[in-house]
Amino acid sequence: MRYWLERLRSIFEEATLIRRLLRDRCIWPLALILALSTSHAQSTANGNRSGIVAVSGLPNGIRVATDSGRVEEITALRDDVLRIRVGRSGTLPEDASWAVLEEARHSQAAAQRADSVDAVGFRTGLLQVSVGRADLRVSIRDGHGVLIQEDAAPITFDGTSFRLHKTMPTDEHYFGLGDKTGPLDRRNQAFTLWNTDAYRFQESTDPIYKSIPFFMTFRAGVAAGVLLDNTWRSSFDFGKESPTSYSFGAVDGPIEYYVFLGPTPQEVETTYAWLTGKPPMPPRWMLGFQQSRYTYTPQSRLLEVGERLRADRIPADALYLDIGFQDKNRPFTVDQQAFPDLKGTLSKLQVMNFHTVAITDLHIAKAPEQGYAPYDSGTAKNEFLRRSDGSVYVGSVWPGPSVFPDFTRPGARKWWGSLYKPLIEMGFAGFWNDMNEPSIFDSPTGTMPDDVVHRIEGSGFASRTATHAELHNVYGMENSRATYEGLLRLEPDVRPFVLTRATYAGGQRYAATWTGDNSSTWNHLRMTSPMLKSLGLSGFSFSGADVGGFAGTATSDLLTKWIEVASFQPIDRDHTETGTGDQEPWVGGPEQEAIRRRFIEERYRLMPYLYTLADETARTGMPMMRPLFLDYPFATRDRHPIDNDPGVDAEFLLGHDLLIAPSPYPEAPDSYTVEFPSRVWYDYWTGLPVSAPAMPKRDPNAPVAAVDGVPLSTQIKPQLDALTQSTNEKPDGPLTVRVYVGDDCEGSLYDDDGKSFAYRSGSFLRMRFGCRVEGNKLTLTFSPHEGTYAAWWRDLRIEVYGWNAVSGTVTQNGGRPSQVQRQKNNLEFTVADDGKGTTLTIE
Repeated sequence: MRYWLERLRSIFEEATLIRRLLRDRCIWPLALILALSTSHAQSTANGNRSGIVAVSGLPNGIRVATDSGRVEEITALRDDVLRIRVGRSGTLPEDASWAVLEEARHSQAAAQRADSVDAVGFRTGLLQVSVGRADLRVSIRDGHGVLIQEDAAPITFDGTSFRLHKTMPTDEHYFGLGDKTGPLDRRNQAFTLWNTDAYRFQESTDPIYKSIPFFMTFRAGVAAGVLLDNTWRSSFDFGKESPTSYSFGAVDGPIEYYVFLGPTPQEVETTYAWLTGKPPMPPRWMLGFQQSRYTYTPQSRLLEVGERLRADRIPADALYLDIGFQDKNRPFTVDQQAFPDLKGTLSKLQVMNFHTVAITDLHIAKAPEQGYAPYDSGTAKNEFLRRSDGSVYVGSVWPGPSVFPDFTRPGARKWWGSLYKPLIEMGFAGFWNDMNEPSIFDSPTGTMPDDVVHRIEGSGFASRTATHAELHNVYGMENSRATYEGLLRLEPDVRPFVLTRATYAGGQRYAATWTGDNSSTWNHLRMTSPMLKSLGLSGFSFSGADVGGFAGTATSDLLTKWIEVASFQPIDRDHTETGTGDQEPWVGGPEQEAIRRRFIEERYRLMPYLYTLADETARTGMPMMRPLFLDYPFATRDRHPIDNDPGVDAEFLLGHDLLIAPSPYPEAPDSYTVEFPSRVWYDYWTGLPVSAPAMPKRDPNAPVAAVDGVPLSTQIKPQLDALTQSTNEKPDGPLTVRVYVGDDCEGSLYDDDGKSFAYRSGSFLRMRFGCRVEGNKLTLTFSPHEGTYAAWWRDLRIEVYGWNAVSGTVTQNGGRPSQVQRQKNNLEFTVADDGKGTTLTIE
């Protein structure tokens, strides 16, 4: 009834306007008067405005039907997670997803109906949902009534496309969408999601390699997440078109999205991981330094690089082979002339504790009757994509004319995974899926035509055919999925390492990633940190960039600075393209090599800390590399994200405990200001507390602290006392634990064998650290070891910063006091660790 009253009111208003125009003797075209009088009917006809005609209560939400034939369903998966689905013609979208896990989609939280005169809705333990009866505008508030998200207009349709419009408060900020270029905050920007081979991309390039339709809203310290689960070409506009609203939509496909409350940014991250999955625990060697180029050939050159790294005592764990090692650039082959004994070479590198990674692009050379097994077996099993006329699709890539696996079929994924058996037997330890947007050289769009036909089977979907236009954005993810699952079948107790260039939301379940074909410029070094922070927020904690830049030759200073910064990023891979100058750590002379070695060594000293962060990612989804606001949402007085301040885009957290603050303009030898998200920080290199001045009273938006310099540490961190040259080596000596005394004085350590899945059965080691100040006493607590994995150390070497002991003694478990060593900036002592836990008192 209310809908009809609203419609009559609208018609009356339009009639009144026409009468006023006639009264005022305005000369209006008849067509415009007719348009005014029929605007409401047209709006309703094209679905841009509808009213509710029926409401059904569900145990966890509501379903509404509209006068235009639409059906909309809003359900609570948890008290803090909503799923919103819209069916245009009375049927909801298929209950299946490439991104969202089945157990998450089918979770339920109790909902209590909460209708009003103007709206229908419900409440959960944490959220309030209302849907306007007249126009179906959705409003979501938290339990205190604080607005989380609100429609700025009804859903709009244009043919098969749709668009959702949300109000945009002046103080709201937006983060996510993967490795997009530009500032970390997406406000006032617009983006397209369409996986694209973007060689030499720049700050304004869009789209690029990945499609991750997830973003976080952040307003006055309160965060929420939004995931649009639609694989078609989509776009996001955060105020580029309108200063008062943001919008997102797709050219076709389901209208299905998720909204979830933090309220902290960290809670948004862990909820996104609950929805789309967490990255699996990687092999430890992934965290080591990796050396690559396009391409190390012949095999003597590959061996030479490995031997030089060891001879120069530069720690390293991985070497890469790009397509040049293959016969005629054909995946899963070896150029026998350039690599007559590749298996023997890989064996020598294994003895030197190197893991070798091989590229395996997804394009299979069309080579009939030439003894090329991948083409022959794939053809026999009908595993390749076809055109709409039934012919196999052929596109030109590195090997020339090529065919492409139909990865949306389980059979095709299993066949693809079986191709890795000879490479594993040869001695390769990891694999690199490149060109999987997919990149096509002889296509005017740079990729497959939209009408290429895929076959969908399994994964919760009804079996059917679908065009490439629907599946383009998930093609790279399903490629990496096929690789990951295939490696698990071949070696069930070895953690796979898969590196992918293109992917979709949820792709973190199968592969690590990198930012694609960047350039050897200072500008690209600046772009790297925001891109990696955004990838971390978007589920891809295990990510990196081509250190030194891929396109072009890096200058010595640029390569040195890039290696310095990348030593504190999740994946540290030095890589460059064919035809460029050498880019190994020794290039440029002994002085540059010494600087680079120092930072790579520091990465290896931090390996216990890095590995502990990798475990945190695998358990919770929290990224290793983070923007500052993720851990410190209240770092500024007005609670805007501190990362938005000038120059802070270059800063990042490595876990909670390390703040990395490179110059925002590293090519300029100028001093710069570092902003801190909290007051108590220590210089990582000297151990001295950083003197942070009081906030300027004139600026209400000033950060908590800002000083000149490069600071960087807080809490308690484990690290190595003796340096190793690879993660395969067992460290010698005690475990060093650095204690930084302050309000937030705690930490943890995780360890296991670094390669198998035995940790799932309890073969791991976990311990936690804490400290507290009581008068003139500092008490340190070390928990008993959890798990059955044996520690490689017997003693703990403790370094305490920020504490001046009066007597200079330490007591372990109430026993006999012993003296500590007073160093210039810290106290040091060594105690036994029997795994049963210990308490240390320093006076």
